[in-house]
Amino acid sequence: MISGLRWDGDAGYLKINETQYQLLQIHWHTPSEHSIDGKRYGMEAHLVHMSIDGKIAVIAILYEIGLLPDDLLTILEGDLIAVADKKGAEKPMGIIDPNIIKLDVNIYYRYIGSLTTPPCTQGVVWTVDGKVNSVTARQIKLLQDK
Repeated sequence: MISGLRWDGDAGYLKINETQYQLLQIHWHTPSEHSIDGKRYGMEAHLVHMSIDGKIAVIAILYEIGLLPDDLLTILEGDLIAVADKKGAEKPMGIIDPNIIKLDVNIYYRYIGSLTTPPCTQGVVWTVDGKVNSVTARQIKLLQDK
């Protein structure tokens, strides 16, 4: 896992089966942890959400290295530079609209699993976006562990 960013205020929410989950944090993995049809990708983002009663939902977004930069990473670049070289660090965020992330609401994979980082909490609702996004090699380099 590489450094992450967290939101302390209202960063938006999602609803799954009538449960509302607030966006708390985003972090990235290189290469991806998930695969589709056996294919792993260059990077994966995890948007971690929590309900008022402590239930966790994670949206996973897959990225392949391409020529087009990721819009969210472009906006967050200054904040990401601030946590570069600080393994496991989190930087609190101001107001950033997470809706800039374009998810495919028609194709996704959902399952109940656990977090992939300690404490490896069980019962997490995972949703893997079916759309593979583009990220530049420079953006991945900015995010990778040093």
